[in-house]
Amino acid sequence: VQLQAFGGGLVQAGGYLRLSCAASGRPFSRHGMAWFRQAPGKEREFVTAISSSGSSTYYSDSVKGRFTISRDNARNTGYLQMNSLKPEDTAVYYCAATYAPTSTYIYTRERDYDYWGQGTQVTVSS
Repeated sequence: VQLQAFGGGLVQAGGYLRLSCAASGRPFSRHGMAWFRQAPGKEREFVTAISSSGSSTYYSDSVKGRFTISRDNARNTGYLQMNSLKPEDTAVYYCAATYAPTSTYIYTRERDYDYWGQGTQVTVSS
């Protein structure tokens, strides 16, 4: 699966952005998907994940209630809606995918994911 993430940008605190992750190459509907992020000087961290069917989602505590992950398997695209953005959300955001034989299973570890997009920068100003 080839992934391309886009939609990042500069936004003021309290604002919103919607990231997209376009997939190609293999059936997107058979892959679980996640978003990770890496802030300057920090390790990459898990943000949220969604099962291949879209029926299950999981969020890190730092974004729960503010971010929403979704997917449109017909369009081979995943999304991350980010609301109430904070300066600490500033990071490069990466989408990732992994083959998921169980349509409802959630993968949250970085090492579970085989396919990665190139990253898109999100900057939140205070």
